[in-house]
Amino acid sequence: MRIAKVIGNVTLNRCLESFNGASLRLVVPLSLAELHGDEPQADEMVVWDDNGAGVGSLIAMSEGGEASQPFRPLDKPVDAYASALLDEINLK
Repeated sequence: MRIAKVIGNVTLNRCLESFNGASLRLVVPLSLAELHGDEPQADEMVVWDDNGAGVGSLIAMSEGGEASQPFRPLDKPVDAYASALLDEINLK
């Protein structure tokens, strides 16, 4: 699981039937230095969001096989899933 920042929304012109009603967000994963305020350096990625994250929100995201687990037994071609909204992060 990684922490990412939502930087935009994704709108599909045409999509798979299993994506109807999906909320897709464009996010950038954050490193520890970036959580302390550095500019994000990672490539952007698209995540499936069922939590209602908005632009600027911090999320916890799962990737790979774990990302498709919330949809079992249905199959959805998902690479990343926004599994939680983060209100606060305490770094020591």
